[in-house]
Amino acid sequence: MTVETTDTETAVESKLPSQSCDSHLHVFGPPDRFPGSADRTYAPTEMPLATYEAMAASLGLDRVVFVQPSAYGTDNRCQLEALATRPSTARAVIVIADTVSPSDLAELDEMGVRGVRLNLMSPRLTDSAAVRAKLDRVASRIADLGWHIQVYADLDMVGSVAPLLKDLPVPVVFDHMGGAKQHEGVGAGGFVALLELLATGRCWVKLSGADIVTHEHLDFSGATPFARALLAANPDRLVWGSDWPHLVHQSGRSGDDAPKAAYRPVDETALLAALRDWTGGDQQLRKILVDNPQTLYRF
Repeated sequence: MTVETTDTETAVESKLPSQSCDSHLHVFGPPDRFPGSADRTYAPTEMPLATYEAMAASLGLDRVVFVQPSAYGTDNRCQLEALATRPSTARAVIVIADTVSPSDLAELDEMGVRGVRLNLMSPRLTDSAAVRAKLDRVASRIADLGWHIQVYADLDMVGSVAPLLKDLPVPVVFDHMGGAKQHEGVGAGGFVALLELLATGRCWVKLSGADIVTHEHLDFSGATPFARALLAANPDRLVWGSDWPHLVHQSGRSGDDAPKAAYRPVDETALLAALRDWTGGDQQLRKILVDNPQTLYRF
């Protein structure tokens, strides 16, 4: 079943709650200034904040969270420059180097940084002891700031990581419905572990990446069982993100040989229409778009 045009029009015409937040997007600057890290798997192409803001304004999204993309490694300048243009309505999640100092972290907190992203997929970590060491190392550096760790992982990894998080001193936020995939179903072991952890309040999950769950650009009905299961488990620990500009996930060549970034033709209006359907009412929609981001990102 596809999303009907009338549903999409209703989503556009129905005003979002004031201060609605897009909790997951990336900005890419001019390649001559921001070429990417030495081990990048795609070559960033410019996708500026102004382009995003035009789309967001048409949908009624007032707040944003810039998330450091993998191609930039620990060079957070592009996201931080975007953050500086709208400090009262934006926050950021970055990637930190081992050399960053406590004073640097305090300065980043003042700027509006609220978390550190850990990519457990490239390179993919399978050793639970190594994962725990990585989590502990980052958590010890950011706990006093009230930041969180944002984890990018697939469902198998989520299932392995979940038992490690119960006594971690910082919140953990999982990207893209925890890496759920339509063909695996809501009974997949990693997703069940995610639901159990979410129910305890020990983690957050982003209701983002519906197109990644379904491998569809417009029809996100295949993501509905996952989203509704997450909502049933704990609606107080969920936020929504567009994942703009919808990067194509690439692997193979890297560095200077990496292919240019490509983007999926995802309809953000349809993403919000799906969210309205999942939440089933204005009260829960406001919780996901306004109240929960207010708590997590400290707007």
